[in-house]
Amino acid sequence: MFDLSILTAEARDLLSTLISTPRISRQESAAADIVEQFLDSRGLNPRREANNVWAVAPGYDASRPTLLLCAHIDTVNPVAAWTRQPFEPTLEGDCLYGLGSNDDGASLVSLIQTFRVLSAKPQTYNLILVCSAEEEVSGSEGFTRVKPLLPHIDVALVGEPTAMQPAVAERGLMVLDCTAHGRAGHAARNEGVNAIYIAMKDIEWINIYQFQKVSDILGPVKMTTTIINAGTQHNVVPDTCTFTVDVRSNELYTNEEIYNKVSECLKSDVVARSFRLCSSGIGINHPLVKSAVALGPLPDGSPRVPFGSPTLSDQCLMPWPSLKMGPGNSARSHTADEYILISELRQAIREYTTMLDGLCLHLTSEK
Repeated sequence: MFDLSILTAEARDLLSTLISTPRISRQESAAADIVEQFLDSRGLNPRREANNVWAVAPGYDASRPTLLLCAHIDTVNPVAAWTRQPFEPTLEGDCLYGLGSNDDGASLVSLIQTFRVLSAKPQTYNLILVCSAEEEVSGSEGFTRVKPLLPHIDVALVGEPTAMQPAVAERGLMVLDCTAHGRAGHAARNEGVNAIYIAMKDIEWINIYQFQKVSDILGPVKMTTTIINAGTQHNVVPDTCTFTVDVRSNELYTNEEIYNKVSECLKSDVVARSFRLCSSGIGINHPLVKSAVALGPLPDGSPRVPFGSPTLSDQCLMPWPSLKMGPGNSARSHTADEYILISELRQAIREYTTMLDGLCLHLTSEK
């Protein structure tokens, strides 16, 4: 019914249109219009919530398991080093250059085409597509907003650039704002208590402390101090020093558990910006993972091996099992002269449809 060459050409054209439409996080309205119009023109009855576009395949039945396909519309801001125009799609041979081509446009258009194919024939599961906004900033108007409108989900496939390798786990994220308190004094008179020195000891603890539980897939919890600020002028001992810690959690600790340990061991005050961006994943023996692995080696001959992803996606907001997998390479994301290969679009559409068509899933209880 569907020709892969035509599906790929349509995906390429849709992606080119999206590249030419700036869709930086919180500014995705025009791009969401394009996605909505594309789905509507194909008879898929899209729904819209803010700048999130979603659709339910025909024949929804609450007694069947439900599979969610999810990819995001938005992009980061272009970096200064671009040698091409980031908002001008440029096709050179197999390469399509443009902001968001790799992250996450390729997964977005490939999953849209996959949704079309799978919706056109009976499946043993319900199928839902979500094209989300504000993923790059984990914004409240993105997947968080559309999530309560969805029916019960049993499993999700999240499209992100993984070179079509199955990411069975993803690190969570927690940002800690820390404040060391000292006492101001004259630098020449050996007065006061220097907040910088207090912060230095806390930062050293952050640097060397190792949480005991190490994940087989994601490895240890990773904490990195990324920002530090103190002082008003050279001759005043600073009474406060602030620093920021980036925490990447594994599935063996909740963000709250990590926060409690850090707060207990630092002299500085510690405030978490959020606990909601949790580590997530799926069992290695889940039917969705088995179907992905059964696709066999990648086009370059390398084996298809489940792995743990260090980067964050909408997956962190999903309380149900979820697999991250998509065309492109994560190393291209957020870089100058970002690109995707048209052959990667073709591969993704073919492999997504192969692994999902006829897939047998199981109902799960609400979490």
